[in-house]
Amino acid sequence: MPSTVVLKARPYYLGLMNKTFVLKIIFILLLAVTAGGQTGFVREYPLYKYYGATGQFQPEIERAVQDARARLITILNDTLRYQPDIHVAHSREDFARLTGTAFPDWGAAAARPFERLIVLKSPAHFNVGKPLAELVKHEYAHLALADRVNGQWVPRWLDEGVAMYVSAEWDWTDNLAMGRAVVFRSILALHDIEKLNTFGEGQAQTAYAQSYLAVKYLLDRYGVGPFNVMLDQFRRRATVDQALTEAIGATYIEFEEEFHTFLIGRYNLLSLFTDTYFLWIFLALVVIVGFVLKTVRRHRYYKKWDEEERYQSTDFDYGDPDQPEQIDDDDKP
Repeated sequence: MPSTVVLKARPYYLGLMNKTFVLKIIFILLLAVTAGGQTGFVREYPLYKYYGATGQFQPEIERAVQDARARLITILNDTLRYQPDIHVAHSREDFARLTGTAFPDWGAAAARPFERLIVLKSPAHFNVGKPLAELVKHEYAHLALADRVNGQWVPRWLDEGVAMYVSAEWDWTDNLAMGRAVVFRSILALHDIEKLNTFGEGQAQTAYAQSYLAVKYLLDRYGVGPFNVMLDQFRRRATVDQALTEAIGATYIEFEEEFHTFLIGRYNLLSLFTDTYFLWIFLALVVIVGFVLKTVRRHRYYKKWDEEERYQSTDFDYGDPDQPEQIDDDDKP
């Protein structure tokens, strides 16, 4: 009897185990497909791992990473011995899955330092508004700085400023944004840049421009040595006040006042018109407007001239008004 019971029970448990096993396999496969999103091209390179639907953008990303590393090794006094993952997202869903829902809509790329992850919106599917190489350098700099301070907190203006400095993103629109900020007294306090992700696109541009200038000012005014002393302090979990005091001998408030004075001296109403790019655009507009006005005036002058000739000229015979092509009676022989 016991053997009969065993024989009856065994197929039931085996069948249940087989069904469970099959379901697990299906579930794992579904997870793999979902997690992969549109990532179909995965390659590992010496400096990074590439994930994308195709390898279309890999050569450009390779060059950008090499350029960024060359600048960062000098600025950060670091060897940058790590290998981040670089994802090219081909859909909004894929991008949101990798970056999270808190990411602003205007963002074209994101860096997640603790995961050593860079996520880029594919230029083939999004109007990112910037060259892909520029985005790669910017986000790679975020990862490099985080690695330099061993993952410790740094102020947002320093983080974004280093990224912009490395990617050389500054152009005449940033100059114009800073000129407007100074003229209309809308310069941001450096600590307010911590709220960057909540800013609108216009205010965000000012925050990025100001961050770039703060880092550039530190490097130009004090040099790479003190700059790295400051980074070493952040690595030891120092406050901004402590790090700046150790590096340049000025407190956070003193540095901000110094930087504010620099901005007011560099950017003003006159600078909006003396900036090279803006000046040429302004001159081009003046030439175009002048040409249009001159053409309109010339057209009006010729029209007026024709009307005066029509009514004042005596250099022709009016003829017979009823039959203009006929000879007048007075002219008949």
